Amino acid sequence: MAGKRILLIDDEEGLCRMMEAVLLDQGYQVKGYTRSYQAVEEFVAGDWDLVICDIKMPVMDGIEVLETLKNKAPELPVIMITAYATVDMSIQALRKGAYDMLTKPFEPEELIYRVKNALKHTRLLEENRELRDELVGKFRFDKIIGTSAKLKNLLEKVEKIAIRDTSILITGESGTGKELIAQAIHYNSPRKDNRFVAINCGALPESILESELFGSKKGAFTGATENRKGLLEAADGGTLFLDEVGNLPMNVQKTLLRFLQEKEFLRVGETKPTKVDVRILSATNSDLLAEVKSGTFREDLYYRLNVVNIHLPPLRERREDIPLLAKHFIDLNNKEFAININGLAPEALEAATQYSWPGNIRQIKNVIEASMAMESGESISLEVLAQFIEVDAQPSETATENDYSGALARFETDYLKGLLRESGGNVEAAAKAAGMNMATIYRKLKKYAIRKEEFL
Repeated sequence: MAGKRILLIDDEEGLCRMMEAVLLDQGYQVKGYTRSYQAVEEFVAGDWDLVICDIKMPVMDGIEVLETLKNKAPELPVIMITAYATVDMSIQALRKGAYDMLTKPFEPEELIYRVKNALKHTRLLEENRELRDELVGKFRFDKIIGTSAKLKNLLEKVEKIAIRDTSILITGESGTGKELIAQAIHYNSPRKDNRFVAINCGALPESILESELFGSKKGAFTGATENRKGLLEAADGGTLFLDEVGNLPMNVQKTLLRFLQEKEFLRVGETKPTKVDVRILSATNSDLLAEVKSGTFREDLYYRLNVVNIHLPPLRERREDIPLLAKHFIDLNNKEFAININGLAPEALEAATQYSWPGNIRQIKNVIEASMAMESGESISLEVLAQFIEVDAQPSETATENDYSGALARFETDYLKGLLRESGGNVEAAAKAAGMNMATIYRKLKKYAIRKEEFL
């Protein structure tokens, strides 16, 4: 706390100088005023971390000072000093925004203790505010990478519905970023100052899932040694995100439906309902309508969850975003591991753009990280990238002699045959010479119908 700036206002000059000396000795920056109106006139919001002010002063009393300073700096902590500590006066000061009351006479140790508490409170407020700002910044819509028309249209829709307190079902293949969209919705909604709680409904066994979501009463089942709140209560005032919601068992579906209808639920083992205010966002990579038809998912719950549907396109349907995502993950890895990879080499970038990315954004993130770990050059080369994804180098039916795919296929074929020739058909030696793993070599041999036996 040393170095914090403290403003003293007390018409009793001796006390003002004593407090100034005590606080200076603790390493604080201190300025004292014996005229309250002068202190208020010269006060600048942001210049001070704490104010200590007497209540009973001539011309302008402490309550007036408190009101004026709070109008200029609402979050500034103010400690009020009084020799007349009546309950009414204390209540009035606290209602006007005072952080604490200090009664005369007091020892230097008590002054220091109160000052440290007030500054600690301020630091926590600042940290919470910074965390909220960081989270909101992290999940701003412009932080979601991509410029494709499909992504832009999606984000425009998400931005509109974020502020409306309605249930949303987010659909899309695995790895498309469903939880990231859910977080963006929460942190751009009126609930952003409250908790975002996420649970993967497919990651927990059925016996645990119900109590995890809704909580349980002591003695409700073996191991329930105390009353326990569930995630729904933990998210009170905020948002609960149910990932892979199609995995919910029927008994949990029933309880969730009641909550969506009545805004209340029963903890496991209880008969008295619990009410909470929570927005439900859910996601799935399966066809919930097909599950409704097969009887494994309740139709009424489906329509309660799917008030608005957000469908995330797979990466192969927005290929123009692949270079941006690759650059984003390269920049992140450069920063995290203190390295300097310039990017993807042109032929590697072309191959990455043409690849289908069945694992979507999650896959490209992992492939970029793995490639950067293996790359010894300035850029990620095609040879390194090809160790982690299938490079489609086969010439198409319409390919010309100068077509990139055809040229790459011819290069790889000649390159592989040269390796096998030099190694006498030894795939392990060929892989080592090329800096590739054996699985990649075998995959490419199969792809180009090259038989190692021809080179033994």
